[in-house]
Amino acid sequence: MGEIITVDDPADPRLHDYTDLTDVELRRRREPAEGLFIAEGEKVIRRAGDAGYGMRSMLLSQKWVDVMRDVIDRSDSPVYVMEPALAEQVTGYHVHRGALASMGRRPLPDPAGVLRTARRVVVLESVNDHTNIGAIFRSAAALGMDAVLLSPDCADPLYRRSVKVSMGAVFSVPYARLETWPKDLTTVQDLGFTVLALTPDERAHTLDETAPHRMDRVALMLGAEGTGLSPRALSAADTWVRIPMSHGVDSLNVGAAAAVAFYAVTAGRPQE
Repeated sequence: MGEIITVDDPADPRLHDYTDLTDVELRRRREPAEGLFIAEGEKVIRRAGDAGYGMRSMLLSQKWVDVMRDVIDRSDSPVYVMEPALAEQVTGYHVHRGALASMGRRPLPDPAGVLRTARRVVVLESVNDHTNIGAIFRSAAALGMDAVLLSPDCADPLYRRSVKVSMGAVFSVPYARLETWPKDLTTVQDLGFTVLALTPDERAHTLDETAPHRMDRVALMLGAEGTGLSPRALSAADTWVRIPMSHGVDSLNVGAAAAVAFYAVTAGRPQE
């Protein structure tokens, strides 16, 4: 059982993992370098533990100690208890859900290993908004995508905002990061995947025409909000696909587009 420690000094060095959580650039550098990520809220903390991530510590307000008692009892990690106003001085914001946990990262798997047993994967290019990353992972989990591949400059799926928006789905969908972009798409294609580039370009085939749910192995590639896929990524794809639009709308938010396209890719797929 983890030791429960009441802390009344926001500068206590034991709270280092939780300092300045709103400083995005600082946390982007610190968290991977220090091998940690932050899980926020009861459900997300539980899902991170269930997925096998080791807990470093927890930061709770008093009323959450009883709620998280079973998690505390199963862990040897320290549990720091603070008044909400003091915790806000540490983190930089009001922790509405009252519970934070610092979790240990695991090494990312090799892309080829992630793809070996997959049939439906999503490939993301330069999606650097954490909210969009979280939304895409949540849709990928809900709609049966097998894995996510990230270009080198994509945002971190384990950043607090991504984890929160995904409701912990980042823990249930395997993912890996491609090192050389877009050259490493050849690894995907060599494993038998047809790479479909999602674009609003009118030259693209509609998803209905392409019928990706009938293909053996599909890698659906999406680009960043606004700019979409780069010319290099489009050139590397096997086929361009699009979602038909009405009423003069030219495109959807990347999170919404991902959900629509995931359904088209997975609809009618046999359950394994």
